[in-house]
Amino acid sequence: MAEVIRMPRMSDTMEEGVIVGWLVEEGTAVEPGDTLAEVETDKATMELDSFSEGILLHIAVKEGSVPINGVIGVIGEEGEDWKAAIAASEAENGAASPEPSKEAAPAVESTPSAPVAMPSGSNNNPSSASDSRIKASPLARSMAKEAGLDLSTIQGSGDQGRIVKRDIEEALQTSKPAVVSTPSPAPAAPTPASPPPPAAPAKEAPAVVPFTFTGGENNFEEVSISQMRKVIARRLGESKFSAPHFYLTVEMNMAKVMKLRTKINEKSPTRISYNDLVVKAAAVALRAHPAINSSWMEDHIRVNKDINIGVAVAVKDGLLVPVIRYADMKTLSQINSEVRVLAGKAKEKKLQPNEMSGNTFTISNLGMFDIEEFTAIINPPDACIMAVGSIIEKPIVKNGKLKVGHMMKVTLSCDHRVVDGATGAKFLQTFKGILEDPVRLLI
Repeated sequence: MAEVIRMPRMSDTMEEGVIVGWLVEEGTAVEPGDTLAEVETDKATMELDSFSEGILLHIAVKEGSVPINGVIGVIGEEGEDWKAAIAASEAENGAASPEPSKEAAPAVESTPSAPVAMPSGSNNNPSSASDSRIKASPLARSMAKEAGLDLSTIQGSGDQGRIVKRDIEEALQTSKPAVVSTPSPAPAAPTPASPPPPAAPAKEAPAVVPFTFTGGENNFEEVSISQMRKVIARRLGESKFSAPHFYLTVEMNMAKVMKLRTKINEKSPTRISYNDLVVKAAAVALRAHPAINSSWMEDHIRVNKDINIGVAVAVKDGLLVPVIRYADMKTLSQINSEVRVLAGKAKEKKLQPNEMSGNTFTISNLGMFDIEEFTAIINPPDACIMAVGSIIEKPIVKNGKLKVGHMMKVTLSCDHRVVDGATGAKFLQTFKGILEDPVRLLI
């Protein structure tokens, strides 16, 4: 019996997936482990692998949104009736196959003698059909399509030869035609017998054209919402309006941290950032204040024993939060390496679900954008999130004398169902004490 492929649940918050593109065509033989398509979830773009051996008999949805458990294709033996397989599968599930969304392109039944249909917007590039079998990130495919590049002529530098953004950028640079300057011919010298040409009449200055506004009432652009943005909107809306937030802000002197970081980087195999120090200090402070490392579970409070810190990373469609597990037990170099690897995967939307789950506390740092102070919305299931601002050089009074200080503000957003004001204040007091006397990081 043919195997019906359904949209799997690839993350704990996923409700539907978006098929970015198929990497195999109908009629292609596949084996278990072969990558069939790329699917965008609410958190990352992931590869959909085959669990069956046979021929890809039918592609139900070429591109677009498909709900969880929706039919997307059929694998079986050559000549099998894929329609009967879908009907039998639906009868077994006891529900009709979910209709693909309006974004999904209609399936095209292919026959051996039929010509390949060119999708709209493909610039009639005959290589677009073969491009679907080439490993490339969705962003690279989009860039190549807009530039009219043939993916088969580009060497990928990603994992297993996958074509990524930098490969497209290099191809665009090398494909630019060189500008050859041709010298303009020298003006012919007038013959002695020729009279000088008459002087051209003086041109009148152009009249000043008054500015006229040509915009209309419909001068705007509508942008489609990605799966990631939909989930961010839903989850943060639920967090903001279900968890009673309150905010605590503290300012600390980072002078000793700055000196310590300089000394550490003289010996460290990786360059430690201020964010690494903030993550480590937060982990040490959480060990002393387990109530902050807790979660609201409706009928009880869960006090988490492990300290898993989520680090918010800005990506094209919003935010992803990779998780540094057991952050209190890791060295600064380990934290730095892990953050860099996970942040890189986040920006390419290649994070796996296990790399974005299990957080017990979250840090959002906008200091690199010169943001002095801000508040953040709690990232469920955490009870708190800490917003970190930039280090500002400013005058401070110390021991009755005016000095220059390097000050940083952090704001702790707390779920009042779990954390009281005094509990949050004590945590910030400990966190501030660690960064103002960073030797405590080593204790």
